[in-house]
Amino acid sequence: MLQVAYQGEPGAFSEAAAIEHFGNSANPVARDSFEAVFDCVTTGECDLGFIPIENSVNGSIHRNYDLLLQHDLYIISEYHLRIQHCLIARPEATLADIKRVISHPQGLGQCRQTLPTLVNAKPETVYDTAGAVKMVAAGSDIHLAAIASRRAAEIYGMNILAEGIEDNPSNFTRFLTISRSPVQPQGATKTTIVFSLKHQPGALYQALAAFANHDIDLTKIESRPLIGRPWEYLFYIDFAGACSHPETQKAIKMLETETLEMRVFGSYPRNKAF
Repeated sequence: MLQVAYQGEPGAFSEAAAIEHFGNSANPVARDSFEAVFDCVTTGECDLGFIPIENSVNGSIHRNYDLLLQHDLYIISEYHLRIQHCLIARPEATLADIKRVISHPQGLGQCRQTLPTLVNAKPETVYDTAGAVKMVAAGSDIHLAAIASRRAAEIYGMNILAEGIEDNPSNFTRFLTISRSPVQPQGATKTTIVFSLKHQPGALYQALAAFANHDIDLTKIESRPLIGRPWEYLFYIDFAGACSHPETQKAIKMLETETLEMRVFGSYPRNKAF
């Protein structure tokens, strides 16, 4: 059985997404940080890693873009999970008791409009959504609640005070599977690359023209600071198609003439959950 590392405690959304995506073919393995996920895949301790890369409400998880660059790993699949948040407290607590709400920054950020209408409580960030529920369960404070999944409440025996408290019902997180080896996908595919550019007028325009000239659909563009070169950037691009496609090969060859450096993280099956 595949050992698949994810960040968080049992009951985390990453674990739920891994279970949905891999089914019975994999065993989710909890790790306490994104760095630990990448490291255990790199060393071979786990077969695969499963990381969130962006949320449809809160945007990109920038740390994982940086870690992709720092490790010699490949993206081999993606998965979209519908995120449904719950307000979770001790069994004896009521909504009126709550004075503090803890969760991962993403969890708090995705409920920032709804939460004040439920409780007049102070939000506080912790390392993980399911970890927040674990902290509630470990104590005896009826004034403390967590934002996390229904599964987390069930695992730790806690009570759900409110369900579906995310601000937007179209709340999805996109996850990536990372591996030491690439795959050769068939059917609908996506490719992720990163590149840096010459610091001159029109450089990004010329780079993106490589895709437009070959009718390739760009699905995401993300910029990150280029460490050691202030005010210069790396550009992460997701686009439809695989590196094995003739038009993709032509586009990448054209792109290489415009970039200082470029790296392909992999082509992988495109998830079309919605």
